[in-house]
Amino acid sequence: MSWATSLPKVEVAQPQTSSGSIKAQIEIIPCKVCGDKSSGVHYGVITCEGCKGFFRRSQSSVVNYQCPRQKNCVVDRVNRNRCQYCRLQKCLALGMSRDAVKFGRMSKKQREKVEDEVRYHRAQLVRPQQPQALQGPPMTETSPDSSVFDQQQPSSSNQHVPYLNNGYNYNGDMNAYTPNGYNYNSNQGLTFDLSSTDFVDSTTFDPRQLLEPISDTGNLLTTIVPSSGPPTATSNTSHIDLLARTVSEAYMRTCLYTSEQIQEMIRRPQDVTRIVYYKNLAHEHLWLDCAGRLTTIIQQIIEFAKMVPGFMKLSQDDQIVLLKSGGFELSIIRMSRYYDLASRSVLYGESLLPAEAFITSETIEMKLVNNAFAFARSIAEVKLTDTELALYSAYVLLSPDRQGLKGLAEIQRLSQATLKALRQELDRTHKLPFKGDITVCETLLARIPALRELNSLHMEALAKLRRTAPHLEFPALHKELFSGEIQ
Repeated sequence: MSWATSLPKVEVAQPQTSSGSIKAQIEIIPCKVCGDKSSGVHYGVITCEGCKGFFRRSQSSVVNYQCPRQKNCVVDRVNRNRCQYCRLQKCLALGMSRDAVKFGRMSKKQREKVEDEVRYHRAQLVRPQQPQALQGPPMTETSPDSSVFDQQQPSSSNQHVPYLNNGYNYNGDMNAYTPNGYNYNSNQGLTFDLSSTDFVDSTTFDPRQLLEPISDTGNLLTTIVPSSGPPTATSNTSHIDLLARTVSEAYMRTCLYTSEQIQEMIRRPQDVTRIVYYKNLAHEHLWLDCAGRLTTIIQQIIEFAKMVPGFMKLSQDDQIVLLKSGGFELSIIRMSRYYDLASRSVLYGESLLPAEAFITSETIEMKLVNNAFAFARSIAEVKLTDTELALYSAYVLLSPDRQGLKGLAEIQRLSQATLKALRQELDRTHKLPFKGDITVCETLLARIPALRELNSLHMEALAKLRRTAPHLEFPALHKELFSGEIQ
């Protein structure tokens, strides 16, 4: 998968009427189903290649998708593979059909609607970056709806969600655009564009709606951890609850599977052939396989960070420092969700694999694997809820002691507020000490040095691999995040 997909430059001021030129323009409009970069009109609706292929497969064979929840799952770029039932229902609700009218036969009215939305998104590309990325613009600034069919029925994933559009914000031109929140510049390489958003259409859920009750995230955090003076106890608890709920929602929106789904997969019989396969996998191929999966998790972590209250108000330099320094640590915390205490194995893809499946002849790599499994086991033993894992992840992310940070005072306030929310949550669910007289919170804080050591081991092992196998080509985001420039 390429992280540096560029779009053709198009002129929208004077709309073209040829189907070819309009098709080029249409790619600026995000996929109506999931919000990813679209590739044109497919089955009557503007979609990406992924949703086009999904709909084609759903129609080409007898399928009986089932929703594991309540038929109201979020369908966006991060979660689109989570529930096939809700994804298909959204496709159908938007008007996707094998019998849909071809784009070239679109009526004049429909063509004008497309051109209106193209103009809107082109305008968003050149708009100056907003100073407060978590606060959306006025409600009157909404994207025109260019769906091919005039009448739309809301899908199960968004019919109860009020529309809030924040538009696209980009620092570069269209050729620097990538759909996943990163920009590629030929002079500077891959750079994080954390101000961008992939949730831009009225048919796509905007995770910032979770923050809608928070008119000013900074004020919320100031209430929890005042910059000066004694703390007020009046509404402090409710603000902490709101912070915990917001972080928890952000976390779950960026997890591929629910805890229930993970446990269901763990209960399946262990596939011995997969263990043998990974044990016999060539050293370089094993690294590339793990790097690909890690990159996917890092992508989810970046989306999570963007929804953590206060994170997007930090300077972009500090955001990048926190992500580059803490990205791998947060991926190990996520690994604990997939760890099975009974078999001492981790769910890797859909296979339950023990540490032995990843062991190589390299001493540093062996230590990295064993320590990663040990850490995942130690967190799994505590039996944290998803909310607690979310707050723990946010606290690790917002570590003010990362080298290279500039806005230390604000990051420290964010960190303290998150820790206060974590303590309160743990006090509710883990009232008894974990071991002896040591509380669960103390246990989690005591594990952070082990995370730091894992981070260092990973960078050391990766640096050694790059020296011995410089020909290996890792995903662009992986190379940028683990370049070693900020640690």
